[in-house]
Amino acid sequence: MSLINTEIKPFKAQAFKGGKFFEVSDADLKGKWSVVFFYPADFTFVCPTELEDLADNYAEFQKLGVEIYSVSTDTHFAHKAWHDSSEAIKKIQYTMVGDPTGLVTRNFGVMIEEVGLADRGTFVIDPDGKIQIVEINAGGIGRDASELLRKVKAAQYVAAHPNEVCPAKWKEGEKTLEPSLDLVGKI
Repeated sequence: MSLINTEIKPFKAQAFKGGKFFEVSDADLKGKWSVVFFYPADFTFVCPTELEDLADNYAEFQKLGVEIYSVSTDTHFAHKAWHDSSEAIKKIQYTMVGDPTGLVTRNFGVMIEEVGLADRGTFVIDPDGKIQIVEINAGGIGRDASELLRKVKAAQYVAAHPNEVCPAKWKEGEKTLEPSLDLVGKI
């Protein structure tokens, strides 16, 4: 079953950001655009490259009013220890959510049950708490924050312009399409 246009399920979890621990819940993801970025584990190989890439692009997401939440089945304590010991992870200014029970990971359908770790799942959530983009990669395939940024801009554009759609490779400022009978078979 597709998660597109479904509302996020309720959750509460402990998180780490800016040297502090705090609780985060589904309510924190509503009222603004959010990216929930699942990864398998702290202190690994591909994961720090992805999280550093997000950290390097975080200001661009913030300019769009987008908050980022990275999530793994590690604890918020492990997130702090990783943050304190890794140059790549020290760059992170977004929220790192601990999900040791796997509730959040299961809510989004990305739990690898046999190992208790998350798939590389990316979810873009609109201000109403509905999932607009889902991307799941195999464990060895890292994601690209600039491509995610492009997709977020497209999702925001379509939300603001409900009679238009963004074609393949669309970038901000480029021409969109207005679906109509006149376009059928002419693209």
